[in-house]
Amino acid sequence: MIPQPIKVRQPIRFGEDFEVDLAARRLRRGSHPLKLERIPLEILVLLLEHRSEIVTRDEIVAKVWGASVFLDTDNSIRGAVRKIRQVLKDDPEFPRFIQTVTGQGYRFIAPVVNPEEENGADVSTVRGEKESQGDTRGLVEGDRRLRTQRSVRWLVAGAAAVLALLASTYVIFRGHAAGAKAPKINSLAVLPLKNLTGDPSQEYFADGMTEELISRLSTIRGLRVVSRTSVMQFKDARIAVPQIARALGVDALVEGSVIRDGDRVRVHAQLIRGATDEHFWSETYDRELGHALGLESDIAQAIAAKVQVTVTGEERQRLAAAPHVAPEVYESYLKGQGQFRNGRSRADLEKSLAFFEDAIHKDPTFAPAYLGVATAYDSLSTVFFGLPPQETRAKGMAAARKALELDPDLAQAHVLLAVVYQRQWLWSDAETEFRWALRLRPNDAVAHLGMAKWLLAEGRTEEAMEWSKRARELDPLAVTGTDLAWILFSARRYEEAIRELHATLAVRPNDALALWYLGFSFVGKGNPQDAIPPLERAVSISDGSPGAIGVLARAYGHAGRRSDALRLIDGLSRRRQKEYVPTAPFVQAYVGLGDYDQAFAWFERAYQEKSNILQWIKVEPFPDAMRKDPRFTNLLHRVGLD
Repeated sequence: MIPQPIKVRQPIRFGEDFEVDLAARRLRRGSHPLKLERIPLEILVLLLEHRSEIVTRDEIVAKVWGASVFLDTDNSIRGAVRKIRQVLKDDPEFPRFIQTVTGQGYRFIAPVVNPEEENGADVSTVRGEKESQGDTRGLVEGDRRLRTQRSVRWLVAGAAAVLALLASTYVIFRGHAAGAKAPKINSLAVLPLKNLTGDPSQEYFADGMTEELISRLSTIRGLRVVSRTSVMQFKDARIAVPQIARALGVDALVEGSVIRDGDRVRVHAQLIRGATDEHFWSETYDRELGHALGLESDIAQAIAAKVQVTVTGEERQRLAAAPHVAPEVYESYLKGQGQFRNGRSRADLEKSLAFFEDAIHKDPTFAPAYLGVATAYDSLSTVFFGLPPQETRAKGMAAARKALELDPDLAQAHVLLAVVYQRQWLWSDAETEFRWALRLRPNDAVAHLGMAKWLLAEGRTEEAMEWSKRARELDPLAVTGTDLAWILFSARRYEEAIRELHATLAVRPNDALALWYLGFSFVGKGNPQDAIPPLERAVSISDGSPGAIGVLARAYGHAGRRSDALRLIDGLSRRRQKEYVPTAPFVQAYVGLGDYDQAFAWFERAYQEKSNILQWIKVEPFPDAMRKDPRFTNLLHRVGLD
């Protein structure tokens, strides 16, 4: 909250002969006007109105720019104060007028005189009254009295300034002492960088820069870095820093902005202590777009140095790696990332794939673009989106391997290979790749979650829960949703799974995957009627996902709506004649109808196509009624999970 200013009337005088005319908003020295831009002049007036008080940066922003406007505060305010000092010829090291109070703001320390406040009368008023009476002696007495009053006021003001200087010196030294004892920073989160380009279509660029910075910092083993999914919950949020830090469970936050102008990009970043909202590092980086990776590298290294985290030689090499990339290549890559992040349907993912492939076409040596291709194909191969796994897995694996050929340190590529190996029942290869990814990026929530799901598929449920908890620490607002819910569902902890999914849907009500898993959980709990509304919504949002339709048919079957279930099966069968439809939805539907012979027939087809559904058959609840059947035992053996 901005303190109420001391009531003044113009002009305000300070120093030997400086004067600010508040009505005309002019700064003069004697009779000569001094040139000072609007923003610096407004800051000077604010400091004068609150002379001898500390005016914080937040108060300056709220008063001069408006509280609702995001601003690159440190640079803008520092630049304005620098201009004021240049005009006043004030030395920042030995200030006469404006004192910087480290970590807090600024204070105007020189004596200030407002002639209109001197006993409600100024010199001209006294003279006018006396001269009109023809009383020369009164005029002399008035001048003498006025000079005495002014001397006293200057003496008092000077004493106040000295006391203020002593007090601020104490605060500074106390601040330094506190800084020396400040708690060590073991964890941080990079908040979404603000897009200050002025073009909303450039949001993907700011988000992409945020993700790349998180990715680099995640390579440091000694620092817990919150993953992208969680920090994106605070995009454009007007929430105090301490609240965000508590929500994410971190010691510090990185906050900043991105401005892109043609082929140049400027990033401002600052470090803030979560508990105290103290800004203790700030810097601006300006590069050509082709050197964006170098910019991200510089920021990550500066942050690592400032938080005093131990960085190994190998980690330092990965932080410093910054190959040049052509602007048009990086542009296509970031557009692909943005499309993938916001994708809700198969068409969205196919658009992201097109952007990644365009980046590869422009530069066949840019490893992250191959990783993007592999990621898109991995998602498209799932039963939810329903592309043929034989085709998508081969393409995804080839892209991941090419990415690693170009950059062996791409941890995400190792994760993708592990996921594909697991879906092909190559269990030991999958474990190797997950552990390799964790060595490269010990703070990677996705790698931790992948390891948890590998353990889950193996039937090691308790270990899976422990790994998922670690993933949740790294990504507290994302892993508490769909991913953790799947593990809880597979562990028959339905109530907990439902709570997690409701929490996710409270934030993302149109998350089709969360709605799908919620349907799973209600069916598992024995409440198929409750499963039907979220599943119907999942089908609608996902443009008729085969996976969502299969579980909806199963819910209809369990709820006694046999005709509705058969209608959905018939629709899937007709689609299958025209396009690829996974086998898993048919398995789900026939289990719901209690037709286990048909379910086993579709299980066999699922085995032939290496369906994703089979990686979970050891633990997933849906085939529980079939587990004693010799056909199920044989299937478990063939996928290597007996």
